[in-house]
Amino acid sequence: MCAGMNISGRMRGVLLTAFVALVSLPRTRAVWLGRLDPKQLLGSWYILAVASGEKGFALEKATKNIEGVVVSLTPENNLKLLSSRHRIPSYPHRVCCRNFGVCSSWLERCDVNVVELLRQNSGWVFENPALGILDYRVLGTNFRDYAIVFTQLEFKDEAFSTVELYSRTELASQEAMGLFTRWSWGLGFLSQQQASLQRDLTCVHKVFQVSRFPEHHPDPTPSPRALQP
Repeated sequence: MCAGMNISGRMRGVLLTAFVALVSLPRTRAVWLGRLDPKQLLGSWYILAVASGEKGFALEKATKNIEGVVVSLTPENNLKLLSSRHRIPSYPHRVCCRNFGVCSSWLERCDVNVVELLRQNSGWVFENPALGILDYRVLGTNFRDYAIVFTQLEFKDEAFSTVELYSRTELASQEAMGLFTRWSWGLGFLSQQQASLQRDLTCVHKVFQVSRFPEHHPDPTPSPRALQP
């Protein structure tokens, strides 16, 4: 939570709902979750599907493309996420047209951001409240080619959670998609809050390319983003 920010009643309700859903997991699954080594999440991932309670997500989900994220550990054992975000600006940019005049164009953008997450004391859970990331945890993985990741976020006057399908390949297996769907429904996301992302890999390639050159990583910014017993 950002410094000096007061949580409204609605925000408390959102946070409480997500918390109750997570702590209601069977004890055996919670113990199994604790065995996950952060190193098993390291490397490059495609984000192929998202469920989100963010305001406006349902209206914009048809325009969202596959994203990329590269997970690493810092010397302090913090989790470092280098991720892409495909964005469509809310206003047109002025660009040169073929007739050398100036016109407006809705240019799409691919942002690359870095955040560091600190490990909480209990289980395999990370956070960075100063950046609005209250909870980052793996809900499910087969320890090989997919992971279901839950994030609880709070920015300005909005608190919401997301579930993302991480995949080592650009096509998800039926097992991975099935687990993503079950977790999304189980955490209360409606069908209009769930999306399989468009198969445009522009942003993915950008973040994977940047990840090969550590000296070119951007500084951390306030932009965020199948365990089976």
